[in-house]
Amino acid sequence: MGKIYYMMGKSSSGKDTLFKEVKEALPELRTVTLYTTRPIREGEKDGVEYFFVTDEVLDDYGRRGLVVEERGYHTVCGLWRYATVDDGQIDLAASDYLVIGTLESYEKMREYYGAEQLVPIYIEVEDGERLARALQRERSQAEPKYAEMCRRFLADTKDFSEENLKRLGIGKRFYNQEKEKCLEEIIGEIRYGKL
Repeated sequence: MGKIYYMMGKSSSGKDTLFKEVKEALPELRTVTLYTTRPIREGEKDGVEYFFVTDEVLDDYGRRGLVVEERGYHTVCGLWRYATVDDGQIDLAASDYLVIGTLESYEKMREYYGAEQLVPIYIEVEDGERLARALQRERSQAEPKYAEMCRRFLADTKDFSEENLKRLGIGKRFYNQEKEKCLEEIIGEIRYGKL
């Protein structure tokens, strides 16, 4: 039976970059593209980072019983929904997977597929460094959304609380101060099954 290596971390922890590099280093791991109703950002491609869909499309998947997990965020730009859809992308009898998401989505995926199938990879960065990275990224957007950046930063403090991490049995952390070192540790843990 395959495993789902589930990468997660607070916003601007570098998880998206690490995810791409782990995927490149371990091409045998399959990935799952999540669905979202949020607007596409500059540089993103539909079907790569996410499937960018309307609320109506996501509602249709829900009515058909295909939503594995869904979460919504009331942002300063409106409600943004994210979901994992049981659309045939995951076949644990055939493959191992590398997935990226939130602690909330990790918990729901664990309930759906079983705790023994999910392996948490929690990325951590000091809060001041995360805030600096978030500000730099937002400044590079054609239309920066600073209020939304701040909302995400504060929400992550609550979502990724020590209490929540402990409740879900997540003790191991991968510190992303030096990207190459962090990447090497993650790849080593996946290859050699030390998690």
